[in-house]
Amino acid sequence: MLVTGRVWKFGDNINTDLMQPVEAILKPVDEQPRYAFSANRPGWSDLVRQGDIIVGGRNFGTGSGRPAARVLLQLGIAAIVADSIPGLFFRNCVNYGMPALQCAGFHASVDEGDVIEINLGQSRVTNTRTGQAFDGTKIPEQLFRLMSSGGVFRLLEREGFLEPEAAG
Repeated sequence: MLVTGRVWKFGDNINTDLMQPVEAILKPVDEQPRYAFSANRPGWSDLVRQGDIIVGGRNFGTGSGRPAARVLLQLGIAAIVADSIPGLFFRNCVNYGMPALQCAGFHASVDEGDVIEINLGQSRVTNTRTGQAFDGTKIPEQLFRLMSSGGVFRLLEREGFLEPEAAG
């Protein structure tokens, strides 16, 4: 699975409350993406383009189990690369089919607006501007298959265990 896109850069300890603020949770699912990061980057959701990629620092996605990965996918984010991703948020990414890769040290090598290429199958990410490539943490095969096939919710839909709108 290969993903290429423009970088939006976030720092360390970015929690799911910033990604999906409490006021967004009470809105209809299709309205929630416009609130993404509104507390720390007002207007950011209006600037995101389909296929953009988030690069985070250490502990990206700390916090609750709210479906922040779903909101970012709905907004058009194609993938997340971070120096470290807590297990709960990583599994949230898997469940919704959000490509996510832990890659220690990559955050410091990229500037916002750079274009990067992520090869999830090889757990490798490259800054196309500088040519620098980093090896990330290998994604376990079963989780990689779930992530790259659209996530566990899409799988349950395909198998008839969930109605399509239940995953949205």
